[in-house]
Amino acid sequence: MLDICLLVRVHVDALIVAQNDRGVCDAIRRNSPVGKPEAMSARHLPHMAEIHPPVPVSTHTPEPPTTVPPAPGAFLQDRLARWVSDLTTLHELTERLAATHTLDSALPELLSAGAALVGARRGMLLLEPRDGRGPHSTLGLGLSHADLGAIETVPRGSTPYGRLLDGPPATDPVSSPDLLADAELDPRQREVASRLGYAASFALPLTSRAGAALGAVVWLYDEPAEPLERQQHVVGLYGRYAAEHLVRLLELERARADAAIVAEELLPSRLPRIPGVRLAARHRAGPDGGGDWYDALALPGGALGLSVGSAGGRGPGAMAAMGRLRSGLRAYAVMEGEDPVAVLSDLELLLRLTEPARTATALFAYCEPALRRIVLAGAGHAPPLVLGERRTQFVDTTVSAPLGMLASWEAPSVEFTPASGETVLLYTDGLLRRTGDSTDRAFARLHAAAAGVPRAARRDPDAVADHVLRALLPRSTPADRTGDVTLLAVRFD
Repeated sequence: MLDICLLVRVHVDALIVAQNDRGVCDAIRRNSPVGKPEAMSARHLPHMAEIHPPVPVSTHTPEPPTTVPPAPGAFLQDRLARWVSDLTTLHELTERLAATHTLDSALPELLSAGAALVGARRGMLLLEPRDGRGPHSTLGLGLSHADLGAIETVPRGSTPYGRLLDGPPATDPVSSPDLLADAELDPRQREVASRLGYAASFALPLTSRAGAALGAVVWLYDEPAEPLERQQHVVGLYGRYAAEHLVRLLELERARADAAIVAEELLPSRLPRIPGVRLAARHRAGPDGGGDWYDALALPGGALGLSVGSAGGRGPGAMAAMGRLRSGLRAYAVMEGEDPVAVLSDLELLLRLTEPARTATALFAYCEPALRRIVLAGAGHAPPLVLGERRTQFVDTTVSAPLGMLASWEAPSVEFTPASGETVLLYTDGLLRRTGDSTDRAFARLHAAAAGVPRAARRDPDAVADHVLRALLPRSTPADRTGDVTLLAVRFD
């Protein structure tokens, strides 16, 4: 943005000069005899006997009318007006780009805004960070996937954007005002250009001030053309700002990807196979990383330990706390899994001793598949939902405070017996928050989503979990509703 400020300062100085020139011109006109009333016309002769005397004829050839030259500052004012218009447009486009928070929204905005600045109808953006860390992306404007595929068949070294991507980091654009008139044009590029109907191109590198080469943008013209000098200057300013913005978004995207990998590594790599029960799990990590977890642990005697929970907060701290709580819960489940209340009591003690400033919710269930018997206890957690042929209802559980809220935690356990063919859904609060509704309405929507599972899909816990997520969650969520989502489906045969 420093370049824009310098431009504004230069043009303001030009405006002052133009104003001074206009004042000088006004003074000249005031002192000039041009326009002053003088006795330069002949005196009217008197009428005699109603006879009009002839108009006297001048013996001199009349001079052509004097043309007033334009003011010396008019050119500067016109040029300044064009620059002010360009800078206003540039400001609006950079504001729109700054409002994007993901690469998926920033790249199309960059491509379309640049096309408007250079007067092109079509274009292609290639995001290829030179450091190799990714992500890589190719995006087209006014080009179909088949068109992009055809362009990619052209030898990369013969294209302007290929030289920008594979050569040394560059800051200057590459203009090809008449491709078909170039005798040295690659035959394959000539064929593709003729088939797709473009005759000129203008390629701009995406390079940050620190020298980080991120990719290139190329805009295509239907006829031989080239951006004006001022258009090239403005799009260059926009490209430099866009490169800095993309650097920030790339770092954020990489951090989110790393957080998602860490979160997945902290969760079970596979679910146990226990006779009489089938399991399916879904986990969607938020962009900032959260502390939601699920677990399924084979216990002695053919039993199964099931747990879901959420550590308070977001980011790496919440993920680390989630890993410690899940590991501790697994250890307590092996030692005293038959008593879910004891398991959660020990987890409460672990949380108070290791992280006294953090809270968490958790639900642990001790399951005996052979008997279809479940004993569970919850600490501030939402109740499970039972889905079957004849019922879709929440399990009645006792109300309890989350872990870390009381000096000691203890609440009675609940026992219930699912029927053959029924599925029990365990989930975290993130599933309800992602709906964007109030708590009561979110529970009602979850109930309706489970009840709406087709009968043919109820035999498969994976199909049940996928249907509930598709029916319950909106496709796009605001930034404050992007926490983790965890769903564990347990079907009894």
